[in-house]
Amino acid sequence: MSRKNSPTTFEEDADNTEVLEDGNRSIIMGLIAQLRKGTDLSRITLPTFVLEPRSLLEKFTDFMSHPELVVKASKTTDPVQRFVEVCRFFLSGWHIKPKGVKKPYNPILGEFFRCEYKLKNGEKAMYIAEQVSHHPPVTAYFYSLPELGIFVTGEAHPKAKFLGNSAATMMKGYTRIIFSELGNETYEISNPNVYARGILFGKMVMEMGDQSVGYFSGDYHSVSGKIKRQSTGEVLYEISGIWTQELFIKGKSSSKESFFNVQTHPVIHKLVEPLDNQEWNESRKLWSKVTAGLSSNDMDYATDEKSFIENRQREETATRQKQNTEWQPRFFDINKKDEYEFKGFKG
Repeated sequence: MSRKNSPTTFEEDADNTEVLEDGNRSIIMGLIAQLRKGTDLSRITLPTFVLEPRSLLEKFTDFMSHPELVVKASKTTDPVQRFVEVCRFFLSGWHIKPKGVKKPYNPILGEFFRCEYKLKNGEKAMYIAEQVSHHPPVTAYFYSLPELGIFVTGEAHPKAKFLGNSAATMMKGYTRIIFSELGNETYEISNPNVYARGILFGKMVMEMGDQSVGYFSGDYHSVSGKIKRQSTGEVLYEISGIWTQELFIKGKSSSKESFFNVQTHPVIHKLVEPLDNQEWNESRKLWSKVTAGLSSNDMDYATDEKSFIENRQREETATRQKQNTEWQPRFFDINKKDEYEFKGFKG
């Protein structure tokens, strides 16, 4: 298997601001013409220009961009208010997205992404994600502030479908937030689905939709939900707003107030090892040449490098099948509940 000489390796910038060019719509239309409504897109090779220049493993870090909020939740003594703070943390990372309609790289089996966060008060958080299965695709991830007893574990089982004027990624799986200093108090959250709308007609928009613990309805980017006391059904709070701008909360006996404002909550940027210090199957290094091609708008080069990665994965799969060996994740084990658990952590 051979490779071209590459342009200068590109370290992805923090904004991920690739925009789909209008001239490529005809290519998309030609691909769509071959699909039926409900088609599983997981085995369909999409054109390179629709790619967001980062792996899905890294994309999940968007939801960890405001760690000070989960710290605040862990230190909130009132259990109802603590639940409210967990909701605030969960909704805070949604505003981070690429311009246009973009799809992150599909991780290969064994690929991993790791990073750290340094909070303003000196506390440190770590994140690691690994692609633990390829068919079906499964990502396992683990995020922690160990000194504060805060742990976030989760799995994502994405399945892409063509729905007519939209394409959807049905994001099965879960995210669990665990506060070990509160007796392993655990909050389990379902992962929201992701839609690319307007691919046949209208404005193309990337949107999260359906329900995840009861939120999301109405116009694009809108949030509408209620926090209820499970034992009685009593509505304690209502949440509304636009998750790309500002969210609001209203108690049953209080006026509406700001819940999360994108402009006043700066993102805590992740710290990632330079490419030279990364292993070959760490996301940024693995996909660096594809990212370089996208950055320089050399789609032929990006496509060739993407094909090289995917073909190597097929060859490795064929070798394992021939040798009758089973691949094992490096950072995660399957527990008794048939869930992936970070090695060394027992929830």
